[in-house]
Amino acid sequence: MIGLKRGFVELTSHQEEWDKNAKNIIQVLKKILGNTAVDIQHIGSTAISFIYAKPIIDIVVGVYDQNDILPYIELLKQHNIIFRGEDVEGQLLFIMGNFEKDTRTHHIHVVKWNGTEWNNYINFRDYLNSHPEKAMLYDTCKKKLASQFSDNRKSYTAGKQELIERLLKEAYIWKAGL
Repeated sequence: MIGLKRGFVELTSHQEEWDKNAKNIIQVLKKILGNTAVDIQHIGSTAISFIYAKPIIDIVVGVYDQNDILPYIELLKQHNIIFRGEDVEGQLLFIMGNFEKDTRTHHIHVVKWNGTEWNNYINFRDYLNSHPEKAMLYDTCKKKLASQFSDNRKSYTAGKQELIERLLKEAYIWKAGL
């Protein structure tokens, strides 16, 4: 299953189709963006094979300059990849889904390649995939918050922030080999 109504939280166990779907979307993005995309990666909880996740595929597109993506907005729209603007500082958001049913299937984050946001996404994913005990800590936190905030994704997301920041610090130290 891929897709979730906007604003809601529902977690499911890892699905093989998430990885396959992410690879397909990455190929579509590479074809559309060409060399403008320095790198494109599957990120987020759907990229961590042994934890529960919202069934929304997160993809990060690394570019040298975010303005480089702007000429592609209409072409991406023709492929049902819709520009939503700067959702948080330092990244542009594109979404995919069934908009008539207000369902989101993909969040595509465009960030500066090798910048803070890029490194956070990649390091977090790699750290949790390499440290199952840390991934399970994150999984437990997410499940608790999902049961509390099933109809309030903003509160769910805010509730994870402290743990995410701690895990990002650990991931940075791990990546640096300190």
